[in-house]
Amino acid sequence: MTTLSTSNTVVHTVPDLPPQAVGHGEVFTRRWVVDLIFDLLGYTAEKDLVTARLVEPACGSGAFLAAAATRISTSCRAHGRPISDALASVRAFDLLSRNVQMSRRVVEKELLNEGWQPDEATQVATAWVQQGDYLLQPASEQGADYVVGNPPYIRLEDVPDDRMAAYRRVCSTMGGRADIYIGFYETALRSLNPDGQLGFICADRWMRNQYGGRLRQLVNSCFSMDLALIMHDVDAFDDQVSAYPAITIISNRPQGVAVAADTNRSFGAEQARSFASWYSNADKQSTTTESFQGARMPHWFDDDASWPAASPARLAMLEDLTERFSLLENSQTGTRVGIGIATGADKVFLTEDSDLVEDDRLLPMAMVRDTRNGNLDWHGTYLVNPWTDDGDLVDLTLYPRLASYFEEHSAVLRKRYVATKQPLRWYKTIDKVDHDLTCRPKLLFPDMKLTIHPVLDQGRFYPHHNLYFIVSDVWDMRVLGGLLLSKVAEAFVEAYAVKMRGGTLRFQAQYLRRIRVPSPADITEEDQIALATAFEQRDVAAATAVSLRVYGLSELPE
Repeated sequence: MTTLSTSNTVVHTVPDLPPQAVGHGEVFTRRWVVDLIFDLLGYTAEKDLVTARLVEPACGSGAFLAAAATRISTSCRAHGRPISDALASVRAFDLLSRNVQMSRRVVEKELLNEGWQPDEATQVATAWVQQGDYLLQPASEQGADYVVGNPPYIRLEDVPDDRMAAYRRVCSTMGGRADIYIGFYETALRSLNPDGQLGFICADRWMRNQYGGRLRQLVNSCFSMDLALIMHDVDAFDDQVSAYPAITIISNRPQGVAVAADTNRSFGAEQARSFASWYSNADKQSTTTESFQGARMPHWFDDDASWPAASPARLAMLEDLTERFSLLENSQTGTRVGIGIATGADKVFLTEDSDLVEDDRLLPMAMVRDTRNGNLDWHGTYLVNPWTDDGDLVDLTLYPRLASYFEEHSAVLRKRYVATKQPLRWYKTIDKVDHDLTCRPKLLFPDMKLTIHPVLDQGRFYPHHNLYFIVSDVWDMRVLGGLLLSKVAEAFVEAYAVKMRGGTLRFQAQYLRRIRVPSPADITEEDQIALATAFEQRDVAAATAVSLRVYGLSELPE
């Protein structure tokens, strides 16, 4: 057993990890990618690098250390320093002794090639590289001006239980089924000195998925997200992997200007140098080349729920609209986004038999199939409704036909979880019926669709749970429908939503709520008429053209 100190200086005992005990998620980074990260951080030989502390959390075969050794060596020559001045300038860690030895040899070789003496090279290499678990180092060992690397790709549940428990104790962002790299991000960020910077190449899934939520919250609340450079198609590693990598630069300072960038398969060493040059020139707001695109934004997206995915130009547009316009759902206009009723037993609660039970116990339901042609074409589905106008369950003794119908199906209804929790209310639906919703004009959205598809219900139906709805106290629903039919509104959903096979989007409430809209009062009468007309005619192109004008956009970036 090995006793290791945590970043809170509490001592935990965790099992030794021989190389064969667990996969270590090692993916080694190409040298030009390492050099790009250093250039983006400004970790260059012109500076007196001896005075900065660089930390590498999982050094592997030493790719980052080789580049650091070259840059520190050149810096020492430029500033008249012996290489021994750099003994404390780098700290690198790895769990595996073979990686520690390999990395030390890489550093020694690099320094020897730079003309330093063998004993000096050995002394520096030994001081720089240590065997240990970065996530469980004492806080005193972790203060850093730069943290760089390629964190290991290991699912947390694949780590031995004792070690996993230790990780969870010291890394509050590692919730649920997180990948271990989440802990590397957190530990690195918390270790940064004021104005310190993190530069990782790592899977970008944490920016959008559920287990990255706590890490996004930490970044948004305490750090500056400076750069997200997507490199999904780039040959960035020594081995072929499906890691969906991105380079992220994050600083320990208040959020400032942020850069979103994307690359394609042709992005390599030469293009990396061009990108670094553009990135360092703050006067250039955007760039598009054959190999990469980049755009500067006033700041990064501050929503913890998820960060958007789109081209840099489109992300910049969305951030601009986020700055200038209000959320679709807000109290000033009384606009609300919701989902239709879930019953827990649709085969019982839904019917097309208009004579099944008492007339006032049948509530006309809007279903997905009713919305397909863009107008509400009702096919005759009813909800067998157990709810009164006051929101209470009906007294079945007052409705003998309803009581008989529910009793006929009581075996199915009583087995539902909602019924076992409340046995006396066994005939309730999962959701209550809000009878005021039925008579309100509302826009309905099918859950899954290739394109955004608002459909107007003038106030006749209650939506099924596969439909999301929007109601408002202020908006003319045809005008709002025109805005939401446009490609501008769709861009918001497309950037945030889960995309299914074949490009199908999920138009769920959490994604519809991301849409920004102008105040209804700020839309001219002419544009209101044009939006309403485009909506009624299902003219997406016309709706988009008017929306661009309303939003003050000249075009919709790809």
